[in-house]
Amino acid sequence: MANTPSAVSKTIAGVRIATSVFFLLFGEYKLAGPGFAHGGFQGYLHDFISKGSVSFYRPVLSGVALPHAVVLGYSVGVFETMIGISLLLGLWVRPASILGVLYLLNLTLATWWGPGHGAPVWRYFGAELDHLPLLLLFIIFFAADAGKVWGLDGRRG
Repeated sequence: MANTPSAVSKTIAGVRIATSVFFLLFGEYKLAGPGFAHGGFQGYLHDFISKGSVSFYRPVLSGVALPHAVVLGYSVGVFETMIGISLLLGLWVRPASILGVLYLLNLTLATWWGPGHGAPVWRYFGAELDHLPLLLLFIIFFAADAGKVWGLDGRRG
């Protein structure tokens, strides 16, 4: 019975599948209608640039993301949907986890100063509770090779 998954592996697989639902919903919202790519994303970018992002990241947002906001808005939706499918199927979970970490680091850099400069340090971490726990889950999914249990990665050899 050496190949029987442990309770921890099954738990991580269950969390992986539950997390996939979030990313499928995030992606669907961005792709189902034009609201996000044609206005919503630009609004977020303007907020990030004006008050939320760390200083060294502002030029990336204003010089790269903002001029291509419509394409990037749809790309974010596709990206989130692909991560969601990968996690759901347990297929290519490690590469999807690396992309998930990079994506969530991007969001963290874009929103870090949301509480305002000079706020107590706990407020910055508190404001990132929609990014940091997901980032940590992706690290766990990568380290545990979470697609091996209840996923197609386990069947790929």
